[in-house]
Amino acid sequence: MKTIRESFKIKSLGVRPTFHDITEKVKQVVTDSEIKSGICLVYSHHTTCSVMFQECSFDMTYNDLEYLQQDLLDIFEKLVPTCRKEGQYMHPGPLLTEFAKKHGENKPRTLNTDAHLRSVFLGRNETVPIIDNKPDLGSFGHIYFIDFDTTCARERQVEVQIIGE
Repeated sequence: MKTIRESFKIKSLGVRPTFHDITEKVKQVVTDSEIKSGICLVYSHHTTCSVMFQECSFDMTYNDLEYLQQDLLDIFEKLVPTCRKEGQYMHPGPLLTEFAKKHGENKPRTLNTDAHLRSVFLGRNETVPIIDNKPDLGSFGHIYFIDFDTTCARERQVEVQIIGE
């Protein structure tokens, strides 16, 4: 049994949730691993981000979101409205605000409760089988990394861990 771990960075916009199609990068990591049979875990340490396995809908909105991505954001806006003002959600409270301040984040950057809640619904990882040194994504499957945090542009890190033979 062999284990491979690789990370790569992506840049999020910050003005709206950012979807990154990371399919080709993950395929390359699998190919480079030389693992013929196993599993590929794609995940995020960031608690305002998700990893999603979904089809590419190809059609794009005027702000460069695939239609399916826009539909998802429209549903989320109804379920978990975008945090627009202090006090809209209980989080962040005074203790977290103080903790964040000690770690270089100002109050406006902590007003991202919607991003935390949205990531809970989708989860922060996806696991894909590896068959014949390729991720088994089916005919339409793509892997997306989503940053729901709109408080500022950020560099994010995508984690890939492969286990197999």
